[in-house]
Amino acid sequence: MSIQSVGQLVLDLGVKLPVVVEVSNASLSSDAGLLAVRQFDEQLRFTELFSAALGEPRVGDVEHPRLSMVRQRMYGILAGYEDQNDHDALRSDPVFKLIANRLPTDPDLASQPTLSRFENSVTIPDLWKLRDVLADQFLDAFPEPPLRITLDADAVDDPTHGRQQLTLFHGFYEQYQYLPVVITCAETDQVALVGLRHGTAHPALGVDDDLRYLVGRIRERWPDVEIHVRGDCGCGLPSMYDVCEELRITYTFGLSMNPRLKAACDELQTQALTDYAESGGKPQRQFLDLWYRADSWPRERFVVIKVEAHEQGTNQRAVVTNRLGAPQCPAAVYDSYTERGESENRNKELKVGLHADRLSDHRFMANFFRLYLHAAALNLLVRLRRHIRTTFTPAELGVLDEGPAATLPEPERRKYFNRRREADPLGEGHACTWRVRLFKVAAEVFVTARRVVVRVSAHWPYLTHLIDVARQTGAVVVPSG
Repeated sequence: MSIQSVGQLVLDLGVKLPVVVEVSNASLSSDAGLLAVRQFDEQLRFTELFSAALGEPRVGDVEHPRLSMVRQRMYGILAGYEDQNDHDALRSDPVFKLIANRLPTDPDLASQPTLSRFENSVTIPDLWKLRDVLADQFLDAFPEPPLRITLDADAVDDPTHGRQQLTLFHGFYEQYQYLPVVITCAETDQVALVGLRHGTAHPALGVDDDLRYLVGRIRERWPDVEIHVRGDCGCGLPSMYDVCEELRITYTFGLSMNPRLKAACDELQTQALTDYAESGGKPQRQFLDLWYRADSWPRERFVVIKVEAHEQGTNQRAVVTNRLGAPQCPAAVYDSYTERGESENRNKELKVGLHADRLSDHRFMANFFRLYLHAAALNLLVRLRRHIRTTFTPAELGVLDEGPAATLPEPERRKYFNRRREADPLGEGHACTWRVRLFKVAAEVFVTARRVVVRVSAHWPYLTHLIDVARQTGAVVVPSG
C-alpha cells in the first residue's frame, strides 16, 4: 500500500478560521458497513458455496484464491464498484481485505488484470454448476416448506458499449445489447435463475427449458408444492402455455390486444365510459372473460380482458390463464398478474441498483459469469433485508384499524407501503438505500496483538443501523464503559 503525501490544502470557505485538509497515514476505509453483510454471509456460507462451484485450473499454492476474488467482486458490486478497474484501488482497502479473509496488514488483494483473468477462465461446466447453486440458494431462502411458489419470468435489456461476443443491435430498444432472462420468486424476492442471451434473442428464447429445470429442482425438494408462472406478452407464447401444461403448473401470461379481442370488449368499454361520465369522473374498471382461440392455437384458452376509463382516457389489457377458478373470479386473476410488478422491481435493482448492465468483458461466458455475480449479490442483499425486516400491521402505521395489508383498498394500500418504508428503511430499502445508510461509512482500521479494530464515528447519523444489523446477524454487542 502506497502512502501519498501532499502536504496541506488550505481552503477559504468564509468561516472565521481557515479550513485545512490534511492527508492521514491511518488505515482508513469508506465501506465499513459491508462488514455486517460479511457477518451474515459467514452464517449462510453464501459466497463460500458460490465459489466452491467454480473449477480451479491453477495448481500449487495460489496468491489469490477464487473465494477471495469472488468476495472482492460480489461485495464491490454491493458497494457500487461494478467494474474490475475499481479494485486496483480497493485491493489495498482494509475492509475489503477483511471481507476477503485477510488482515489489513496482509498483502494486497487481486488487481484488475488478475480479476479479468479469473472471470475469463470460467467454463461452461462452471456456469452449469452456478445455475445449481443459484437454485439451491433460492430454495434455501424459504424458512419452511411453502404451499405455493410464484415464478416471474422477464427479459431485461442490457446495453453494451464495446465489441463483446454476441452483442447485437436490437431494433426495438435501438441499442447494441444482450437480452438476459431473469426468473424471480414472488414469495422470497430471490433470483431463482438467470440466463444471458444474444442481443436480438426473442424474449421467450430458452425460457421453456429454464422452467423445466427450475420446476424439476423445486419438486425434488417439495413434490406437492403448487407452482404458478407469470410473464408479460413477450414470454406469453403458445409454446410457453404448452410447457406449463406439460409440467402441470398454472400460468398467467400477458396477451397482446388484437382486433378480435378489441371487438369483443367494445360494448364493455362503452359501458365503462358511460359509467365514468355519470359518476362525475370516478375511474371505472370492468372485466370481460371468454374462451378464446387464436388462429395459431390448437385449442381454446381462457382469457381475461380488463377495460378502464379514467382521466387519461381508456385502457385495455388481456391475460391468458389456466388457473382454476378464473371464470368465477376474473378480476382476482388479473390483479394477481399485476402483482408481478414487484418482481420487476427486483429486475430494476439488479440492472440499475447493482449495475448488472456492466457486462463489459469480451468473452460471452465471462459476461455470463458476471451476470451470476450480480444476481448472487442481489440475493445476498435480499436475504439480509428479509432477515432484519420488521413486520407492521396497517393499524400500527395508522392506516386502518383492522384488516391485513393485502385487503387494503387504494389509496390506503399505497399509504401503508409508503409508511412501512419510512418506518423500516433497511428492511424495505433497495441497494442505494443500504449504501447511504449502512455500507458507506468511513472507518479507521488497525491491528493490535489481540484483535482487529474498526473504529467508526460516534456522530455517524446511521450508527444505530450498523448496531441493529450486526446484532441480528450474530454479532456480540459489548456495552460501552
